[in-house]
Amino acid sequence: MFAELRELSRSFIKIKFEQYLRYFIQVTPLKHRFAMILGERGIGKTTTLIQYLVDVAEGDMLSDKILYIQADHFLMTNTSLYEVSQEFYQLGGQCIAFDEIHKYPNWAQELKSIFDTFPNLRILASGSSALEIRKGSHDLARRAVVYRMYGLSLREFIALKYGISFSAHTFIEILENHTALAFSVIEQLDEQKLKILKIFKEYLEYGYYPYFKEFESLEEFRMTVEQNLHTTLEADLVAIYPHLTGSSIRKIKQLVGYLAHAVPFTPNWQVIKKTTEIGDDRTIKTYFKYLEDASIMNSVGSSSQKLKKIEDPEKIFLANPNQLYTFTVLQPNIGNLRETFFLSACRPGYDVDLAKDADFMIDGMWTIEVGGKNKDAKQIKKNAGYLALDDIEHGSGKRIPLWLFGFLY
Repeated sequence: MFAELRELSRSFIKIKFEQYLRYFIQVTPLKHRFAMILGERGIGKTTTLIQYLVDVAEGDMLSDKILYIQADHFLMTNTSLYEVSQEFYQLGGQCIAFDEIHKYPNWAQELKSIFDTFPNLRILASGSSALEIRKGSHDLARRAVVYRMYGLSLREFIALKYGISFSAHTFIEILENHTALAFSVIEQLDEQKLKILKIFKEYLEYGYYPYFKEFESLEEFRMTVEQNLHTTLEADLVAIYPHLTGSSIRKIKQLVGYLAHAVPFTPNWQVIKKTTEIGDDRTIKTYFKYLEDASIMNSVGSSSQKLKKIEDPEKIFLANPNQLYTFTVLQPNIGNLRETFFLSACRPGYDVDLAKDADFMIDGMWTIEVGGKNKDAKQIKKNAGYLALDDIEHGSGKRIPLWLFGFLY
């Protein structure tokens, strides 16, 4: 059995390995002996695990030092994670990666046992962004370092699609140096006869998920985004929350449909309850939590109500712009699209709250109003904020091109 798993591992590593390194692997060394990568389906967690393994093996994809295991593969029905790890360790293995760990029954207990029993074995695992490592009696929080991974930034999309590499920048660098940074990007793209605003629109439609490269048409890409949504709800959430029934999943799907046509909006629990025919406020709020944990939606609250916003968010968005194009029949509302992009671009590295006199407050320090190129500065005059403006290649002063926030990671 182990020989089969090793050959399967080598095949997957050769097939899935890619040269391009996502932001995550560039900034996250995973030096801890037990690391878990959580994130939305389809953002590249498998590729990242394999790149880490190949790095451990110093580029040797056939090395006996590494092993990649699909936790839900049918071969795993005749053995256990612990038994595989034990044999691998006894044969001199150094680093083992378990993909889609949330689909394996009793995963937390087995990973805990592997960690405690084999002190020199490095363990990597990936799972759904909705995974709760503190769930149940086998609390892995004291053993595993947990990282969250996100989809492609605009910067990464440009590198993957057009082969042009740019550096990432901090929020403060963009605020203070946006004119020079924008001109630098525009100049390099001009050399290839490319325009940043056209590329930005491409990113909004299909650039968040790395698998855009696999499809020749937008229709196929969007079908895959929608299929991944169904798999997330029907398989991933059920694996993590076994109490969810078919009826519950149907209600959650109904809620997603409601969200897609209403976002961004301030939740009115009574209206949602009536529209979706979900029994009570507590159930609706629980379903919203599941959707946010699964990276299907983002909730934002006021910075002045930190505790209250956890229970009652003031505004809800879909998690990324590609979802807006996929889950709605008509063209997305342009204001909604801009704000969704800005939120998804900032969330991986910064705290985002609603601002009193503008759209967003970043890390409690910077006020941002998002809009089109004709947006004036009335709303930010009171708080010395900034404008993030669509449809401009470069800006000046407090007028910053919206697309440039796609270079935050």
